[in-house]
Amino acid sequence: MPKQVNIHEAKTHLSSLLDDVAGGEEIIIANRGTPVAVIRKFTAASARPRKGGVWARKVRIRDDFDAPLPPEIQGAFSGDSQ
Repeated sequence: MPKQVNIHEAKTHLSSLLDDVAGGEEIIIANRGTPVAVIRKFTAASARPRKGGVWARKVRIRDDFDAPLPPEIQGAFSGDSQ
């Protein structure tokens, strides 16, 4: 069962709590007895490195991608009503 601490205790003893987390323990932080957060040991989301080029030849960016917007659309972003 994870250890539960209140916010004040978590702020006061953060270093010690992080040592516990590094050892594999989960810590629940509560606000007035109501759990609001969990601190657990960080693990990488993916063990394998990302592979580049997976979207090659699947996505095309037009030559005018960064061209100015047409006036009717630009007006919507600048607050001008036409």
